[in-house]
Amino acid sequence: MNRSIYCLDLKPIAFMLLLVGSIAAQSCGQQADVTLSVDANHVAGKITPWLYGSCIEDVNHEIYGGIYDQKIFGESFEEPVPSAEIDGFRAYEGHWSAELNELAVNAFPGAKLVYDSLIVSKAIVSTDIKFGKNDGEGKNAGLLIHVADPGNGADYFHGYEISLSAHGEKVVLAKHMNNFEHIEDIPVAVNPNRWNTLKVAIHGKQIEVYLNGNRVARLAEKDGDLQSGKIAVRTWNAEARFRNFEIIADGAAKNIAFHAVPPINISAQWDALASGDVASAFDLATDGAFNGKNAQIVQFLSGEGMVGITNSSLNRWGIAIAQGQRMQGRLYLKAQHLQGPVTVALQSADGQKEYARQQITGVSSQWQAFPFELDANGADKNARFAVYLDKPGQLWVDQVTLMNTGDKQFKGLPVRADIARAMVNQGLTFLRYGGTMINAPEYRFKKMIGNPDKRPPYTGHWYRYATNGFGIEEFLQLCEAAGFTASFAINIEEQPQDAADMIEYLNGPITSEWGRRRAENGHPEPYHVKYIGIGNEEVLFNGDVAEEYDHYIERFNLLYDAIKSKDSSVSLINTAWWRPESPNVEKVFRALDGKADYWDYHPWADKLTAGAEVEAELRKMKARFQQWNPNTTMKCAIFEENGNTHNVERALGHVTLQNAVRRMGDFVLTSCAANALQPYKQNDNGWDQGQLFFTPSEVWGMPPYYAQQMASQYHMPLLVHSALEGVTDKLDVTATRSEGGNQLVLHVANIGEKALAVNLKIDGFAEINSAKSIMLNGGLTTVNSLEEPTRVVPQEKPIKHSPNQLITLLPYSYTVIVFSK
Repeated sequence: MNRSIYCLDLKPIAFMLLLVGSIAAQSCGQQADVTLSVDANHVAGKITPWLYGSCIEDVNHEIYGGIYDQKIFGESFEEPVPSAEIDGFRAYEGHWSAELNELAVNAFPGAKLVYDSLIVSKAIVSTDIKFGKNDGEGKNAGLLIHVADPGNGADYFHGYEISLSAHGEKVVLAKHMNNFEHIEDIPVAVNPNRWNTLKVAIHGKQIEVYLNGNRVARLAEKDGDLQSGKIAVRTWNAEARFRNFEIIADGAAKNIAFHAVPPINISAQWDALASGDVASAFDLATDGAFNGKNAQIVQFLSGEGMVGITNSSLNRWGIAIAQGQRMQGRLYLKAQHLQGPVTVALQSADGQKEYARQQITGVSSQWQAFPFELDANGADKNARFAVYLDKPGQLWVDQVTLMNTGDKQFKGLPVRADIARAMVNQGLTFLRYGGTMINAPEYRFKKMIGNPDKRPPYTGHWYRYATNGFGIEEFLQLCEAAGFTASFAINIEEQPQDAADMIEYLNGPITSEWGRRRAENGHPEPYHVKYIGIGNEEVLFNGDVAEEYDHYIERFNLLYDAIKSKDSSVSLINTAWWRPESPNVEKVFRALDGKADYWDYHPWADKLTAGAEVEAELRKMKARFQQWNPNTTMKCAIFEENGNTHNVERALGHVTLQNAVRRMGDFVLTSCAANALQPYKQNDNGWDQGQLFFTPSEVWGMPPYYAQQMASQYHMPLLVHSALEGVTDKLDVTATRSEGGNQLVLHVANIGEKALAVNLKIDGFAEINSAKSIMLNGGLTTVNSLEEPTRVVPQEKPIKHSPNQLITLLPYSYTVIVFSK
């Protein structure tokens, strides 16, 4: 191969440059853009072994529907009967109703109602809109155009948004590509409590917006990726009404009526099954349930055929089954006047194929648990679970569980093995469980232990109808099996006695009362919990309010005393929101200094400059701590490294942030990248930041996943001195080495758009036996997909066994360089 070709044009041959870049640079006589000097003998600090953390909470259903192996979503039937369907439309979240040709929607973050019958590229769309009582800023409602690929979640669709603010003061223009891209706010002045006509004229790439007959905006599609699609109405946290919905397309006007179709009385996550000429009835019982508030009633009245209910898992995306796979479960039943058995089955999505079934007899008028096993005789990635009758009778159903068996569960736990193994392969050393889900008032430890079938459902933060099948104890069992150091958060309103009992349950001897209960629940050995967060993002949501800081101090002290009375070795994390300029923050520090071991800090890591910004804030935090008390032992824990993306740019933001933490020495305990998981094509809140994506049958890593994997695989405990000369604003570097001095590892991020030739000079590390580089790179917006799950993955190659050499770093790349003696 003629190596000289690599000197001509770097861009067309980026991948080949990745493989032979350093050799090519030297053979071409390329001059260095940067000199990187490393002194392997100059130890600058120690690096935490828990740097490689992740944050997991049930945001976007990464627990329920994700790592928790429960296939049934809505197992306790707590979801009410859905609102009436609007004829011709499909609702994606929210409560929509129609009466006298007016459409109403309750306030909801990003609910949309899509008109399914028409796709247009040229049309005039209009509707009248008015608002109900709406307090607070930022609320709006309006039209969506060019809608494609909609799903549940505020920003889960492609299209343009044209909304009127609930205060009548502006029209909001935005673009959505499974995200939110703000275009412009146009000031207006209308009465939002009266009808206002919003009209959008679509001419392919050209879009004109009118309000009450006056043109207020004109925009053009630049990229050409949104030129046709469906029409929808939408609300963003606003109570709104619509009428006179009209679409003029192909020269014809279509006035679209809002007509409600009454729903079947079935809990919202379940569907009706019916065949033959059966006369049937369904009802959602709101008293007499086995667990929670609701139970589902199915009645076979007369005729021939079947009647029952089906569940297709999270958002009805299906249950994946393999040929010969055994699934196990249980459900609670009671009945009246049954003339035949109850059947549980695995079926195809349309019910035409049945892969496994088991008949249940002996159902009485009292609630009983009925276990079952289903051996699939076929494979299907989109199966459903069914419960049905084929003879007359009335059946009550509650608390349904369906799980895998064997090696599809992780080490015998109710955990998806493929997801858990992928997390282990990521090299995680620390896993934090908590986040905003713990701020729900009913989130309490004692409701999460014991028989999962009897744990009470509750009103969750991220999902209103939350259940406790997977809680703190299941999380600790996962960490124990996977080898992760665990940390979790508790609600600050936990009662002190309950917190003391919790510590005794988790860490106490089997001879203690709560240690005995732990053993009875299947775990004789203590969990040896070390890190507990008291709350999450406390005093954040209402601003810098002194009374809220005072309340947090009071609650922290109560829980501190209770926890420490049972186990003084537990480290507690203060989670008051970090506002360094606020006197309230200093007050928290002085109140909790000597009690809180760490202060939780939640930075953002989307940007290429994340590391520099976070390092500046960490140094400010450390300086403030020492200013307030020169002898303090309080340090920092980054329990959420947040973002909105999962692309190469986020990966590089993560890398530079990790470099910042390395430079901070032992001041930072961990940095937990959020979020650990994300279901494919499902997003409730716009935080599109999963490191691992999954479907019912597949799991794959995103660029930040592989960046974390690279960093963890080549972790060294000591930071050594490094310095840059030349084009230094595009490189972020840390140099690390082993305790014995036999390995030297460099972590180098090129955050620039050009390849850089780096002159590497290393002192104090001779007699090298092996050397290699591992590089991850791509366009900033590049992600791995279900179709291309390995589009961006690390590439490894050997390099010269020399402490001095020229190495080429690709644009937007993370490179780990490893030297071994």
